[in-house]
Amino acid sequence: MSVRRAGPVRQARAVRLGPRSVAALALVSATGVAAFGWPLLADSASGLAHARDAPWLFAALLPLLLAVAVATVADAGLDAKAVAMLGVLAAAGAALRPLGAGTAGLEPMFFLMVLSGRVLGPGFGFVLGAVSMCASALLTGGVGPWLPFQMLSMGWVSMGAGLLPRPDTLRGRPELLLLAAYGAVASVLYGTAMNLQGWTYIAGLGSGVSFVPGDPLGANLSRFLAYVLATSLGWDLPRAALTVVLTLTVGGAVLKALRRATRRAAFDAPVAFAPPERPEP
Repeated sequence: MSVRRAGPVRQARAVRLGPRSVAALALVSATGVAAFGWPLLADSASGLAHARDAPWLFAALLPLLLAVAVATVADAGLDAKAVAMLGVLAAAGAALRPLGAGTAGLEPMFFLMVLSGRVLGPGFGFVLGAVSMCASALLTGGVGPWLPFQMLSMGWVSMGAGLLPRPDTLRGRPELLLLAAYGAVASVLYGTAMNLQGWTYIAGLGSGVSFVPGDPLGANLSRFLAYVLATSLGWDLPRAALTVVLTLTVGGAVLKALRRATRRAAFDAPVAFAPPERPEP
């Protein structure tokens, strides 16, 4: 019996979400939301330093990332080529991050994570964002209690790009504009999420923007908004601007390269079994 392709793959498609992928992503996202937000609901006697819970979050995050990857492979029928492509893109993202050195929030890896999430889909996009952030931290020595929160936030950035509409039909300038707009919003939201992770460290400083354990949620959120406006927009807006510029200038070429690699890997090519051909008498 011989195996042949059912037909040529004319267009690369994002990896679809199956029920197991959705369940795994929902579980890891719920864990992340709880990890970011629990200090807002804690009383004044709680120990609020994320340095205490970060090791536990990191230990929980690794098997959850593996679960997302395995569920995506199981639902989409991917093979070792997909995992290899994931590793190459994660290494590229890790190498891009030090280029900005964190100066004024300029981080060129964001545009690659957005474009890769668009091509690879939300499941692999989430794993790619988280693994890329972990690899870049190991590369630059930026390992600390903030790392699991960075992994979650970057995973959400890439996952959101994979959830954008019309992944199979929208092409050209309209797609780049969509990705640029999403990249700008995601860059600011990433900074906001990371501010929430670090904001609880300044509890008790007596400042009008500091976190007050045990205060009503609305009061703390008002102070958090003031904290974001006063401290982080100078970093988040340059990050968003760089993401927009890179997406609009080199995004088309990067998308073509990613889709060409996906077509050659034949992630979604159906396989059909045909009987062996009989030789003519």
